[in-house]
Amino acid sequence: MRALGLASPAVADDIATAQSVIRAQEQAFSRDDAAAAYSHAAPEIRQIFPQADIFMQMVRQGYAPVYRHKSFEFGEARAAGGHIAQRVHIVDDNGEAWEAMYTLEQQPDGSLKITGCSLLKAGQAV
Repeated sequence: MRALGLASPAVADDIATAQSVIRAQEQAFSRDDAAAAYSHAAPEIRQIFPQADIFMQMVRQGYAPVYRHKSFEFGEARAAGGHIAQRVHIVDDNGEAWEAMYTLEQQPDGSLKITGCSLLKAGQAV
């Protein structure tokens, strides 16, 4: 885990929690467990994809390197005000490198949920 700057213990805990949420969703994808993967999505994502199977279809089609890969390693992270951005370095099943940027937000119940994931081939400009 690498946080930018000097992270306080609370920020480091938030980043560790965010990484565990992302990892749990990644493992759910690997098991084709739509319900578990969907449980980590924020309410805004659930509004767009109102059923777990619809959500999984979107991930399979639009985020194949997230769905299936050879390598999934955490990079830099930033946390502020209940929002976390976590970079993930991915190598897909074809050996191509990708960069994912996950965003998470603290929910009213205190849990962290994934609010988005941007995916680019490594080396591409944003």
